[in-house]
Amino acid sequence: MNALALLQRHALVRAIPRSSLAVPLPACAARSYAAFSSNPSASALFIGRRIDAIESRHAANAPARRWLASSSGNVEVTKSSANASSNKKPKQPPPAFSFTPLFDAAPDTTTEYRQILPSSAVETISLPDGTTMLRVPGEALRTLSSTAFSDIAHLLRPAHLAQLRKILDDPEASDNDRFVAMELLKNANIASGRILPGCQDTGTAIVMAKRGHLVLTDGNDDEYLSGGAYDAYTTLNLRYSQVAPLSMFKEKNTGTNLPAQVDVLGIKGDEYHFLFIAKGGGSANKTFLYQQTKALLNTASLESFLEEKIKTIGTSACPPYHLAVVIGGLSAEQNLKTVKLASTKYYDTLPTEGDPSASGRAFRDLEWEERILDITRKLGIGAQFGGKYFCHDVRVIRLPRHGASCPVGIGVSCSADRQVKGKITKKGVFIEQLETDVSKYLPEVTDEKLGEGGSALEVKIDLNSMSMDELRAKLSQYPVRTRLSLTGTIVVARDIAHAKMLEKIESGEGLPQYAKDNIIYYAGPAKTPDGYASGSFGPTTAGRMDAYVDKFMENGGSFVTLAKGNRSRQVTNACKKYGGFYLGSIGGPAAILAKNCIKNVEVLDNEEDGMEAVWKIDVENFPAFIVVDDKGDDFFREWLG
Repeated sequence: MNALALLQRHALVRAIPRSSLAVPLPACAARSYAAFSSNPSASALFIGRRIDAIESRHAANAPARRWLASSSGNVEVTKSSANASSNKKPKQPPPAFSFTPLFDAAPDTTTEYRQILPSSAVETISLPDGTTMLRVPGEALRTLSSTAFSDIAHLLRPAHLAQLRKILDDPEASDNDRFVAMELLKNANIASGRILPGCQDTGTAIVMAKRGHLVLTDGNDDEYLSGGAYDAYTTLNLRYSQVAPLSMFKEKNTGTNLPAQVDVLGIKGDEYHFLFIAKGGGSANKTFLYQQTKALLNTASLESFLEEKIKTIGTSACPPYHLAVVIGGLSAEQNLKTVKLASTKYYDTLPTEGDPSASGRAFRDLEWEERILDITRKLGIGAQFGGKYFCHDVRVIRLPRHGASCPVGIGVSCSADRQVKGKITKKGVFIEQLETDVSKYLPEVTDEKLGEGGSALEVKIDLNSMSMDELRAKLSQYPVRTRLSLTGTIVVARDIAHAKMLEKIESGEGLPQYAKDNIIYYAGPAKTPDGYASGSFGPTTAGRMDAYVDKFMENGGSFVTLAKGNRSRQVTNACKKYGGFYLGSIGGPAAILAKNCIKNVEVLDNEEDGMEAVWKIDVENFPAFIVVDDKGDDFFREWLG
């Protein structure tokens, strides 16, 4: 037998355990086969002797073998393995196939709808077999989308407004909780006039659609739904927030707020269902994914983990929040999509316990919803400036997971709780009824009756009567938490403006004088309606500008900044080092600020940047709080470390 035949026989047929060989057979065989090319006879003799030696060492312990012929050569079977097979229990068959929808939600029977297009806007088609189909023209989709984004820019759900009113009626609510709730209700009342949107960040347009299998369209559904978003954003006083990448680092505002995110899914039936969401950047930025393990799945570990992570959400996304927590998921993207939908109450009709048959269906855990809500109320962060109402409510959804993966998602819907359902049936086109009469949620009280947080204790500051040094000396007299009422000139600058000011410092030009003489307000306006001094003009998240503060203060500017939410230790240290202050504005009431507080708006610099330009605004009784002072005190340190 030549060397190649020996290799085939012993390396490919005999089942000798590798771990027991003094020299691994593959390595030995490889060397022998290499030698074979130069000396076949010697190689064959060497391999034969080597294999005989290996077999003799294992003969005493090796079970008896027999050989079976097969199409691919001899197959070895041992007596011990044959006996073991006969002693094994019969393999249990898998459970019979049974399909259970992952999100097996009960029908929604509580949402009230109003009709916006009659039955004549759609068409019913009868097939020869008696099946009836619904044909939906593109114009119906576009009208529904336009109406939806118009509604959610100005109106809120009745349940959300009722929760704000509940804060006013709760004796355990802090004065600051009540103050914020009152401002948000007054803001909603103004926005319901459908001129000023409730928030200046009118959001990314998001559509989730579920089309029944008996619904016919021409296939361009995403185009028509995007067209409706375009109609709303370009004809109303809404802000264009979407920027298109021209290269990896160069971007340009699209000028229409497109593109929209449109996801069309398939379901069974002859109806078309929709969820429209306008998601602002602040709340979108507070969506988190944590890849954990089974070690998290016990009461103590999960509770400790969630308390730690929830605190990091902070207040920059405008609480009180609707908080969503999702444990598990078949993928990271499924987890986070569930977070977003849960925060809109979309999954409120899910089962409230797992399926005993282990189908893996999703369910709401009501016990953990209450447990986490209690955690948020004990944090003390409250509705932006201390108290009980960090969250209105909590939704907790448990999903199946891969045994080696346990994703945990956390996200919020903010005080601009903007979503609305829609549907198209044989009867026409319908949209969820949002609240148009906000006044019924407002109590017959004034701010002064809201306790110590009332306007009687506000410190009124006339910005135009003092220099920046005098303003800082004035603010230094008061502790953090102090409520202010600002009147005078403020300069507005946000992300792009800060980047350009940094370029001026680095080029040797230095900061513009306006950044040295004025409070810098981090904000970006929506479009200004006819007859108004300003469009909706609420604060943006302060943390995005944290990296600039120390450098700007070092160069003699940005000593007093105004925005929403908590800031990093870097900003606190800079304020202590250079004698600066961070003032917090209430996140959410952009319409009321525009209507009652902002008296004049004009472009000061960078006009080419649209809403990201530098603006000069004149304000009257503009509400603010001292959050970080010149002594290094930070209102949020107690919770955020």
